Amino acid sequence: MNKNVLIAGCGDVGCQLALQLLDTGHYSVWGLRRNIDRLPQGVHPVRGDLSDPEQLGQWPDKIDYVVYAAAADGPGEDHYRNAYLKGLANVLSRLQAEGQRPERVLFTSSTGSYHQNEGQWVDETSPTNPDRYSGKIMLEAEAILINSPFPATAVRFGGIYGPGRNHMINRVKTGEGCSAEPVVYGNRIHRDDCAGILAHLIHRDEQKLPVDSLYLGVDHEPAPMYEVLHWLAEQLNITLDDSHPAPQRSSKRCSNQKIIDAGYRFRFPDYKAGYSELLSSTTVE
Repeated sequence: MNKNVLIAGCGDVGCQLALQLLDTGHYSVWGLRRNIDRLPQGVHPVRGDLSDPEQLGQWPDKIDYVVYAAAADGPGEDHYRNAYLKGLANVLSRLQAEGQRPERVLFTSSTGSYHQNEGQWVDETSPTNPDRYSGKIMLEAEAILINSPFPATAVRFGGIYGPGRNHMINRVKTGEGCSAEPVVYGNRIHRDDCAGILAHLIHRDEQKLPVDSLYLGVDHEPAPMYEVLHWLAEQLNITLDDSHPAPQRSSKRCSNQKIIDAGYRFRFPDYKAGYSELLSSTTVE
């Protein structure tokens, strides 16, 4: 019998996860979002608004896995609180009120929860004392999740890129580079690997293999922003003006060793593999 998976906040990553799960033939997937017209074929549509506990839509009678993959509607603390605190609490409360007993609830968190800013390596055991509201809210959401009555896992994803997420490519097309010094490291992951990690953890859990409460979701190669921008410029035959500041982000290097040790194999192990695929597709043009 297929396992029932509810993806709450079934946007870009959620839709890709749904496709990967459906492709195995072992899962039935429900996708909760405001605009259900964007759900992939085969996903059971659930029209709902995560910020409103009375507007969470119709759920299946039995839910085996929940993936909370919402994104904030925009920048700003209120948007973040609605998406990651209020919405998550609403879903967890609904699960309890209905007597649901999911085997695991997974949450898409962020490497923004780390404060390190001098190129240090960080992993799941590193301290987290973020200055920005976004990182603080993510940590608060993780605590809500872990303190719920359900087995739970948070995955802290780095900067997500992929089809429709072409910020770095678009920057290069404008000719904006950045200085090589000081070195600003970025941590990134292709959208398909975000979905792949979540699917992999569900598979492990279903097979009764150990699944921890926290993983980092980044590719193999944290890379200086200068290096990434200039590699992209070389592929596009563009000359960059390096008088511009690097993209704003904390400079740290995130280790993905734990998810590798859990058996995940990356589709796009580094930025060159991922961006090569993007540059060869019509989505960038």
